[in-house]
Amino acid sequence: MKVNVIGIDCATDPKKIGISFGYYRNCEMIITNTIVSKDFATMYRYLFDYINKNDIILIAMDAPLGWPTSMGHALYNHNAGDPIQIESNSMFRRETDRFIKRKIGKQSLDVGADRIARTAHSALSIIEEIRKHTNRDVTMIWDPTNIQDVNLIEVYPAATLDCYNIVSTGYKESNKSDLRKVIIESLSNHIIIETDRDLILHNADALDSVICLLAAKDFMIGNVYYPEDFELAKKEGWIWVKEKY
Repeated sequence: MKVNVIGIDCATDPKKIGISFGYYRNCEMIITNTIVSKDFATMYRYLFDYINKNDIILIAMDAPLGWPTSMGHALYNHNAGDPIQIESNSMFRRETDRFIKRKIGKQSLDVGADRIARTAHSALSIIEEIRKHTNRDVTMIWDPTNIQDVNLIEVYPAATLDCYNIVSTGYKESNKSDLRKVIIESLSNHIIIETDRDLILHNADALDSVICLLAAKDFMIGNVYYPEDFELAKKEGWIWVKEKY
């Protein structure tokens, strides 16, 4: 079965949002196009056009798609000046964030206590715009064998790189194209990159969107960590990442 895929490296500024398009078939991920738009209107035009042309879509987003349940519980009846009877890491981090740290050693940003919360809000806004303007049912997916319509997963490029033993830090700065070249060459061992390599070489956001699609491949194959508590994951979100051996 062919599944059309979109990898989105999310941000609040459209000029910092990298998007890659491609498809998954026969255990292969092929990246066909990558963009970084100057404005939201252009970005949405690409997204809507791709989604409207294809039946089955999997979107892999580099952004938290949920918040810690403990934070909601702690703040529900809280009044200004009162103490909060919960340890800060438990309040601001989701179970998936703690899991990734335990299993892989990567600490994702705290969605409840960092500017990443604004990125999460932006990601959810993008999803809602897709729903409204394509008239498609965009839903979270928990089983790759049950993919239909437009499905959504959360991914974390740095953790994916780490699980493949590919350098996962220090490549974001504009002057680090040599390091990004090394990453791209390593990625080529696991995915087929037909998109413009010059863009992903010189733009880390574009590169991260390509890595999102490697994570999507891992999800489709089923070579990922699954949540122990699916009900909690459905509430908070879950980072899908390759098992690290």
